[in-house]
Amino acid sequence: MQIIKQRYYTPEEYLELEEAADYKSEYIDGQIIPMAGGTINHNQIALNLSTELNFAFKKQNYLVFMSDVRLWIPQKHTYTYPDVMILAGEPEFFNNRRDIILNPQIIVEVLSKSTKGYDREDKFQAYRTISTFQEYLLIDQTRIHLDQFSKTGKKQWALREYDEEDEAIALVTVPFEISLHDLYNKVKFEPVESKGESPDVEELG
Repeated sequence: MQIIKQRYYTPEEYLELEEAADYKSEYIDGQIIPMAGGTINHNQIALNLSTELNFAFKKQNYLVFMSDVRLWIPQKHTYTYPDVMILAGEPEFFNNRRDIILNPQIIVEVLSKSTKGYDREDKFQAYRTISTFQEYLLIDQTRIHLDQFSKTGKKQWALREYDEEDEAIALVTVPFEISLHDLYNKVKFEPVESKGESPDVEELG
């Protein structure tokens, strides 16, 4: 992630620029940072999860948003676009803008090489300032692996890891379960190359 200009932008300036931009950027305490382009694996995982969530919550009071909906984090002066957000009940909109929400319960990020460190540390720290935030999923797009953080108390979070040995993942704070096979359906992994061997592509699904 690269800062496009070393100057301070107000949140209002960011939103005005974002409306006219050809690509999405995050806003972090005065700085505008272009978002890395998504890969096919990234898109497929987010789509698989969102589709299953939307179907599961068809008759329940939860909403699912993908990466076109912006999240405002007031305590960190940050605008970001999580890959998937789950809300309980009605969304709280910032300044009556229906493209900016304030109250996600669960946030999901599909990790990329350029942002995985940021997603695990600074972004997670920012998300934790949101009062409604209770669960965080970090999904690897290069292998079957994800980390699930769930809030257990004030300033306390539990971690569970999942990999190819697990059959399914169950969310802690909402009634939902998805098999890892369905989560990674149609995702193609590029295995690590060995010397003298040509790379093969493995597909799950």
